[in-house]
This record gives sequence, structure tokens and C-alpha cells, in this order.
Amino acid sequence: MSNSIIVRVQSSEGTKRVKVSPSLSVSKFLQKVADELEIPRDGFNIYRCRNKTQEITSASRQTLHTLHIRNGDMFYLFPNAHGSSAMETEDEAGAFASSSSTGAAASNAVTPSSVAAIKIDEDDVDVLLAKQDGKIYRQRDLQFCHHNENSKCVHCVPLEPYDEKYMMMQDPPIKHMSFHTYLRKLKGGADKGKFVNLENLSCKIKTNCPTGHASWPDGICTNCQPSPVTLDRQVYRHVDNVMFENSKVIDNFLEYWRKTGFQRIGYMFGRYDIHKDVPLGIKAIVSTIYEPPQRATAHSIELLPDAKDETIDSIAMKLGLRKVGWIFTDLIPEDLNKGTVKHTRNMDAHFLSAEECIMAASFQNQHCNPCNEATDKYFGSKFVTCIITGDVNNQIHQECYQVSNQCMALVRDCCLIPTKDAPELGYIRESTQDQYVPDVFYNEKDSYGNVLKKLARPLPVEFLLLDVPSGFSKDPIYAFNGRNAANHFPIENRSEFGEIQDLTALSKYMKQFPKSEFLQAMSDFHLLMYLATFEMFPLKEHMDLLLDALKLHDMKLAEEWSKGEHWSTLQHFMAAQAPSPTFSSGPIDISDEASSSSSAAATWACNACTFINSGNRQACELCESSRP
Repeated sequence: MSNSIIVRVQSSEGTKRVKVSPSLSVSKFLQKVADELEIPRDGFNIYRCRNKTQEITSASRQTLHTLHIRNGDMFYLFPNAHGSSAMETEDEAGAFASSSSTGAAASNAVTPSSVAAIKIDEDDVDVLLAKQDGKIYRQRDLQFCHHNENSKCVHCVPLEPYDEKYMMMQDPPIKHMSFHTYLRKLKGGADKGKFVNLENLSCKIKTNCPTGHASWPDGICTNCQPSPVTLDRQVYRHVDNVMFENSKVIDNFLEYWRKTGFQRIGYMFGRYDIHKDVPLGIKAIVSTIYEPPQRATAHSIELLPDAKDETIDSIAMKLGLRKVGWIFTDLIPEDLNKGTVKHTRNMDAHFLSAEECIMAASFQNQHCNPCNEATDKYFGSKFVTCIITGDVNNQIHQECYQVSNQCMALVRDCCLIPTKDAPELGYIRESTQDQYVPDVFYNEKDSYGNVLKKLARPLPVEFLLLDVPSGFSKDPIYAFNGRNAANHFPIENRSEFGEIQDLTALSKYMKQFPKSEFLQAMSDFHLLMYLATFEMFPLKEHMDLLLDALKLHDMKLAEEWSKGEHWSTLQHFMAAQAPSPTFSSGPIDISDEASSSSSAAATWACNACTFINSGNRQACELCESSRP
């Protein structure tokens, strides 16, 4: 056992990594969490499960090792009565997603009614859809409607968004209702959903059982034992369509495979909007793809740690974007002359392997959907999975999926694993001394139409999948540069075949644009990430004005930022790196001081940091090194 482990503590503020010793007592662990998050010790409760079960309490005298807490374990922090009041004073919106709902016997507990009263900020698209009535309005039928224009009958009365006949009559038929339609259906009864409660599935033993028996594996009872799970095909989905803004988004991503023959993974950045083709539907609009560090071959991909991950998310958020999904290639060439690829994912094989389902569920658990209708204020996920593979005509195309909420729970609680020799089959773990795993079943029809309940060992992953239609915008949208630039800025993490992000590449890229098109030049997501994480002179803290200009398409704001000291300093770096500092009057000037031979002679470059200094200085203005 190592000397220390890292556990993750998640709250609405984000996820905090805390380094602790396995021999640390529970009370000291809770105090360390309070110190790391800078919150009062009596202002929060910590649970092993997101649905506020398996609480970690200071009353226990056990250590982290005896509680079987391992490296990488995730804990969920919720404010209690003390924490909630303190947070309301500091922040009107509330800093946490939800609150504790433990029993009345605890002094720090809150009542269920107060938990229900707590509201969190939902996604903008969810707020908009919640305000719509969702009804499907029909025109008056000239053949069957014999009433006046102000009346309605069964032939023209508005339909509910979950009307099955309407869904099946569409072309193509609507296979899954939208999540907001599902909510309307739950609330559509006589009680108007008064007793409806969205509960996240938990497959873990409840802690602090009131019966007082020994903990697992020495004891278990019906109060703390998780119920058996029967997998059902999910009738709704959180995202109803994936739309790529333009074909260049996919082409740039596929460029890596075309040049190397290796597979590739990327994160899709974009936004969510209302999808009008499905009642109360949501679509994910993909604007660009970021490619994280990875180790790839022709048949496998391994994701590597990305030190820039938080910076990427921060810059994207300021642009009004977020991670909406992940994308990967599974392409095997069939005929190089014709440019065809093999059709490997079909009904006879698999659409998504068990290992890919587990990874998709892990991503969805990391990007949970805020929902005030759920007891713990989170339910499901809008994060989608996209595969670039071969279709029935052996042409390259994309397929999009999500995994069900049940699959998310099975992966979150470490119950689902892949099989060794059958990619289309998963396997439910068996209980061990370290972990109790409930029985998981799925229903299947035999040749006579009888429904049979089978143990999910193994489990066909098709019970966990939801297919999501995808395509391109009819009128291409270019949120980022892709149409006007002859050569895009090099994409990150592609140095293995010579696509390198450096000052030389930046200088070459900027030459394509006249000075009047500075805003267009900056409209490149990969360029913005490079500027924000540039090791010599990172601009992350100085890009807000530029990001506002890009978000609002404001040329004046972009021009104002270009005249600032930070871009000027970067121009100095480019001028020192470039082979020739003089350019024609058409493209953007990389250095104002180097625009003529006379001004170039009046400057000198520092040997230590390459900063361009004025001729009358004897020491570098930036690093104070002596003039050569």
C-alpha cells in the first residue's frame, strides 16, 4: 500500500483533489477536506454516492483504509443546515447544487421539504423548454371537423407531446421521447406529478445502518442492502439530435487518421439548443473539436493526462461553449484507391462495445445534467458519444449514442466491466469481501414471445444504448475560422507528423489575413488555446476582451485588444522567431518596430529571452539581461 492516496471531492464548485494517508482517521479526513475547500467543518456532509447515501461521519473511529477507501475514489459534498445559511449569505445563487436530506436525528440535518425548496441553476435550454406548453397543435380537419372555428374536437384538439401515435407517424418515427416530454408525461396524471420523484439508481450498501450490525462483509440487512436491478430500455433521451456546424469540423478531425492511419479521440465543444423536430427536444450543436494528449495506434487509443484541461474549459466557457460530447474514430481501410472503409459496426457485431459503453458512462457521470425535479438535483447527462466509422456503403460517416441512466449508475458504482472476448457483451461483477454487488437482470423474449428474465452475466450492451440522430447544418455555420483561411492554425498534440504549434506556425498563419481581418484571424479555437497556454508568455488572464469580441463578433473590441501590450509583446516574440521581420503592406504586420529596415537597425534582440528592445537601451526591458 502506498504512503498516500488522492481522493476526489465533488461539489457544485467543481471537483477538488485531496491527498491523504490511508491511515488517516475519518474525523481528520473531514477536517482536511474542510481546510482544502476553505469551508466550516460543521457546514457540510460527505457521501460516497451522489444520491446522499453512504455518508462518511466523524462518529466513526475507523480509518480510510478500514473503510476500503482507495486511490481515485469520488466523494460528494453537500451543505447542511449550517453550510446552507452561510452560503446564502455569501452568494445569493447558492454555491452548492443540493443539500443534505439525512434523518432528523442528526443536528445538522435538514427536512425533505427544505431540500425540495432548494433550486439550482439549470441549463438555459432546460429553462426555455420548461416555459413551453409542449402541446402539438393541429389544423382543423375539413372532412371530420363540423364545428365552428372557435371550437375543438377529437380530430383537431392539441395533442400531448408524448402522444405515441403522433411519434410513430413522423418520418422518420421518433424512437425516444425527449426528456422534457418524459417529465410532462410523469406530471400528466390526475395528481399532476405531485408524487413523482426522479431518483438516481444506487448499487451500493447504505452506511450507518440503524440496526447496528457489522459492516460488509461481516453483516448486511434489508435496510442497507441495495435492491436487485432489472434493466429496462430507456424510453427517453436527454439529447435528441447532434448537429455539426459544418463539414470542416469533421474533416479537420479526420485529417489525423488520413495522414497517420492511427485512430483519434477528441472532445466536442459547442452548445445546446431547442430541437424543433422533436416535441420539447434538445440538440447538441458542435462548433469545434479539441484533441487531448493521447497515445494512438491503428487499433487502439490511450488517453493521457491533460494539464491544460481546466484552461481549455475556462476559455470555452467565456466563448459561450462547453463540452457536449466526445468523438473517436474506428476506421479500417478497405480499398485505398477508392477511399472506402470497412463496415464493422452493425446488427451482427455491435454498435458500441462494452468498453466504449463504460467510457461513455464515465464521461456522462462527469457531466451530469442539473435537474430540479430530481431529489439530488442531478439526473442523467447531455454528454453524447460520437463514432466515425464505415457505413453499409463503406463510406465514412458518424454515429451518435448515449448510454442509459442505469448504465451510468452501474459504471459509477463499479458494477459493470467488459468481457475479454466479446465486445458486444458486458459483465456484472460478483460480490467480494470489498464490495457488495446487487443482482442485475434484463428481460428478453424467446422464440415463442415469452418474456424471460436473465441474470446479466453476461449482459448485451444493447440494453444500455440510446441512438441519437446526427447530421450537418443545412446552412453551414462557422463559429470558428474554417472557410476563409487557406491553412488553419496547427491542431494541438499532433507533433508526431510535423504539425507543431509554435511562433513560426503562428507567424505563418497570421500572414493569411490583412490587418482589417484581425477578428477573423483570431476566430480559430486551436489558436486561442495556444495563446492561453503559451509557455513563454501565457495570455489566459489577459484574453477576456478578445474573447468578448469573438463571442459578440465585435471588430472594434478585437482591434482594441490588438493594440494592447500583451499582443504587442507576442508580436515581438514572433518577430524574433521569424526569418524575416519585414512584410508587405497587405497582411498583418507582425512587428511595428520591424516594419522598415531603419527601425530594425535601431532595435536589438535579447539573447536570453529574444525580446526586441529599443536601440538606446543597454539592458533588456523584459529580463534585464545585458545587451550583447
